[in-house]
Amino acid sequence: MSTEHASGSSAAVLRIEGELTIFRAAELKDILLGDPAAQEIDLSAVTEIDTAGLQLLMAAKQAATAAGRTLRLVAHSAAVIEVFELLNVAAYFNDPLLVEARK
Repeated sequence: MSTEHASGSSAAVLRIEGELTIFRAAELKDILLGDPAAQEIDLSAVTEIDTAGLQLLMAAKQAATAAGRTLRLVAHSAAVIEVFELLNVAAYFNDPLLVEARK
């Protein structure tokens, strides 16, 4: 499990790898709500997410809004999409959520 924080030309991108669960909540809280704040969070490598992980994402979005910043969630993994759909929270983040057609 690792978390990368890379700076692009104008936006800080945070890439979360592995679990986004209660077992990593303390570690991830400092990163998600820390300074410098990410403008984009890449969720493509998230293998598992629970309600604690979802709460962290919601707190990061709320903190960004309160600070007058934009925070985007991108590249949602299958695990993230499953939880977002189950709990019907995609609209809260106001980001496009690409869902592949199920066969």
